[in-house]
Amino acid sequence: MITLALVLAGGAATGCGGRATTHHKPGTSHEQASGTAGTLLDVTDPAGHKLRDVPADGAPEVRLVVRPDSEDGWNLQLAVKNFRFTPDSTGGAALTGAGHAHLELDGRKLARLYGPWFHLSAAQVPEGEHTLTVRLYADDHTAWAVSGKPVEATAALTAAAPGASGGHGHGSAPPSAQPDPRASEQADRTVTITVRDGKVTPAPARTELRRGERVALRVTSDRADTLHVHGYDKEVALPAGQEATLTLTADRTGLFEVETHESRLVLTQLLVR
Repeated sequence: MITLALVLAGGAATGCGGRATTHHKPGTSHEQASGTAGTLLDVTDPAGHKLRDVPADGAPEVRLVVRPDSEDGWNLQLAVKNFRFTPDSTGGAALTGAGHAHLELDGRKLARLYGPWFHLSAAQVPEGEHTLTVRLYADDHTAWAVSGKPVEATAALTAAAPGASGGHGHGSAPPSAQPDPRASEQADRTVTITVRDGKVTPAPARTELRRGERVALRVTSDRADTLHVHGYDKEVALPAGQEATLTLTADRTGLFEVETHESRLVLTQLLVR
């Protein structure tokens, strides 16, 4: 018992390559509001993150370009200026012109982005007219802002009904709406979880892994949400009523929580030794 406690304490403090992991308790914010870059304001962005205001001269900029994909959905490009993506330091102090982005559909977060390209599956977008928004954040999860306004870009998006003529139809079942069997085949462990009416089945427990093992998290939620693995900062959108799979290599030791962002439910904990 004493040995196990020491292992867990050491992993939580030094997992993620010597830095503290970023998992947190349900109901608490990712935001750390650390670093001296810019001026931290009392106001927040639409997602509830505090704004970090910087002068307009040399401030981060972003433009969103949406292109239909020939097979499924759309390919999004974030054209940034005075900004670089820094996935390795997410959760650290805010550094000028560095961080990540959030992608929202009609004000609902779909994913956290660590690079300029993202594939948006047709399964994630209901039929009709929509607005996509990308917003730039610092490593401490505060939102970059200029003159009190978040640094963001928007684009209109029209999604046709599956199989409808015109545009780029994808048949009656978009590929991404189905679980990818290859993801589980390539994994050493598969964890299958269902979320319904705010309850997690099976009940949240620890999934023990050896460092280097690959784990596939197969999650079905009765409401649209986002699956997030803290410490590894891996995310995948959860379309309502459809199974989504997130596969990762457990290359960091420690204790990492897997939870949903919108409903803030802990699904499991990955204990990597």
